[in-house]
Amino acid sequence: MSSSTVITNIAALVTNDPSLGDHSPLGLVRDAAVVIEGDRVVWTGGSSKAPATDNRVDAGGRAVLPGFVDSHSHLLFAGDRTEEFNARMSGRPYSAGGIRTTVAATRAASDEELEAGLTRYLAEALRQGTTTFETKSGYGLTTADESRALRIAARHTDEVTFLGAHVVAPELADDPAAYVALVTGEMLDACAPHARWIDVFCEKGAFDGDQARAILTAGQARGLHPRIHANQLSYGPGVQLAVELDAASADHCTHLTDADVDALANSRTVATLLPGAEFSTRAQWPDARRLLDAGATVALSTDCNPGSSFTSSVPFCIALAVRDMGMTPDEAVWSATAGGAAALRRDDVGRIAPGAYADLTLLDAPSHVHLAYRPGVPLVDAVWRRGVRVV
Repeated sequence: MSSSTVITNIAALVTNDPSLGDHSPLGLVRDAAVVIEGDRVVWTGGSSKAPATDNRVDAGGRAVLPGFVDSHSHLLFAGDRTEEFNARMSGRPYSAGGIRTTVAATRAASDEELEAGLTRYLAEALRQGTTTFETKSGYGLTTADESRALRIAARHTDEVTFLGAHVVAPELADDPAAYVALVTGEMLDACAPHARWIDVFCEKGAFDGDQARAILTAGQARGLHPRIHANQLSYGPGVQLAVELDAASADHCTHLTDADVDALANSRTVATLLPGAEFSTRAQWPDARRLLDAGATVALSTDCNPGSSFTSSVPFCIALAVRDMGMTPDEAVWSATAGGAAALRRDDVGRIAPGAYADLTLLDAPSHVHLAYRPGVPLVDAVWRRGVRVV
């Protein structure tokens, strides 16, 4: 029989269960306790009412919230794009090829090098409170390289996404139709067994709406569920396509028409916002306030990748979203936990309630608001993942 642990003396417990505590979306419980048994939460409530358990942890009047759910990252890569970032931030033109630079380095890397990089970034994210993460292929762009990336990723997470349609492979740059045929045929056959999701970068310079539809529907026919890079750099068909195909999420969502906002608000498709990308490219911020006021479900994620958002810190993204995207601290924390879970169609993570996985983050602060109030400060003091303290 598994042992039980109570974490007590919690000043503010974010449950994301509106039936609890203050009955807000955060379900905030003051002077709270949580009981863990095995890998699950079995009880939440006031500290004075906590049942007897085998073990006891004193939170010391600090805040506890669900582990962050990072629903968009690109962690299977090799190489470094420091020079590109430095040039961009210095106002100098840079023509090193962006994604294709990483593709060349990734193809040249060994499996061991790719896995070492992945585990390094996962450990980095865990120390900052991330307990569930999605990651994508997309830097191989050959059947062999895409499938090996997914095999490696699947050893570390269930949330694996096939992104063969990141850009057209350089060797087929003059024949994008041939590359779409490869992605929807041989490459998909090799990659589908190792992934849960299929994604496409629907954007000028990558894949248009018709190509994106062909790729995502081919993935659906193989049992993969769609998500999509949509409307990041310009207005386009990505959001409407996401809603049409019941994609779990449309990611970026920077350039939206009123019709796009309405479509998201009236669908199950989550708008996943990735402020690290705008920070790292000095681009226009997504308007989270507009989406939230319309009733859309919003997630926050890191978009951790070597080119446009090389951060694994969800707390940093929370601070950006509050400062520059019109979100309240409560909304940003919800979007980085329950919102991320919704973007992965999960209800066993992103909340602290009986039956959910015991994924908890203890802050060295009395309130979750400190994540935005004290930007850049390492506030994560302890992390439990599936009932085991890992930080």
